[in-house]
Amino acid sequence: MPQDAVTQAALNIADAINETCPWSGKPISADSLTLYNGAVVGFCNPDCRDKFASAVRSFEAALQARRVERAGLEQ
Repeated sequence: MPQDAVTQAALNIADAINETCPWSGKPISADSLTLYNGAVVGFCNPDCRDKFASAVRSFEAALQARRVERAGLEQ
């Protein structure tokens, strides 16, 4: 989920729930923040932030597919 400029400007590094990037372990950067489940999460660079967003989308799609499968529904 590459952040648009408006969303990115609204996020503040001081509000981040973490100090180090969950992918690399490096310090977070103000240009690499995202909002996840109502919390500001920081990353060391935009690539790590975008990798996180991609992983979240993949996981959510897999969960939804499993729900549909269990419910016996067709998409």
